[in-house]
Amino acid sequence: MQTVLVVDDDPRMLAMVRRGLAFEGYRVLEAPCGQDALQVLRNGEVDLVVLDVMLPDLSGLEVLRKFRAAGEDTPVVLLTARDKPHQQVEGLEVGADDYITKPFSFEVLLARIRLILRKRSPDRSELRFSDVLIDLQRHQVRRGDRNLHLTPLEFKLLQTLMENPERVFSKPMLLDRVWGMEYFGDANVVEVVVSGLRQKLEEGGDSRLIHTIRGAGYILRED
Repeated sequence: MQTVLVVDDDPRMLAMVRRGLAFEGYRVLEAPCGQDALQVLRNGEVDLVVLDVMLPDLSGLEVLRKFRAAGEDTPVVLLTARDKPHQQVEGLEVGADDYITKPFSFEVLLARIRLILRKRSPDRSELRFSDVLIDLQRHQVRRGDRNLHLTPLEFKLLQTLMENPERVFSKPMLLDRVWGMEYFGDANVVEVVVSGLRQKLEEGGDSRLIHTIRGAGYILRED
C-alpha cells in the first residue's frame, strides 16, 4: 500500500482528497500546516506528497525548498489557486513534480498521482501469485503447467488483482482500473468478466483464487 501525505489547511479539501485516495487503496496521512508536514516527512516513509501552496505558517514552496534541500526526492504535487504561468514555473523550479490549479476534480488529481508513482516504480517483467505467472512483456499467463488464453479485459483484471493481492476491490474500483474512468456502462459487466476469468483459472480442478466478498467486491487470495 502506497502512502500519500496531503498537506492543506482547508478541512473540506483534506476530507475530499482523503476519502478519494483511501477509496482507491492508498494510505493517507494529513498535515494542516507546513511545520507538521515537515515533521511527518521526517518521521516516516511517504511515497508522494500533495502540497497546498497557501499554508498558515510556511508556504508550500518553503516546505518544498526545505524538503529538497535535505536531499529528499519524494515526488510532490502542488495545489494552488495561483494560475499565472510564472507562478507555476516557480513551483516546478523549486522541485515540484506536477502542479494543479484549484478548483480541480479529484479524478484529475488521481490520474496525476498514478502517473507519477508509475514512473517511479521499478519496471517489472512478471507477476506471481500462488501458481499463477503473468509475463507482462509477452502478455502471457500460466497457471502451473497450463497456458491460459485470456481476453484483454481478463488479462487486465487479473493483472490488477495480482498487483494487489489480499485486497478487496469493489465493482466501481475495478471499472475504474480495468475499463477506465470514461466507461459509463453497466457495472454488471464486472461479474461477467470475473466469471470468465475464474473458469479459465480453475479449469482442470485448480483451486479458487478470486473470491467474492458479499456486499464488498472481489479479492485475490489462496484458500
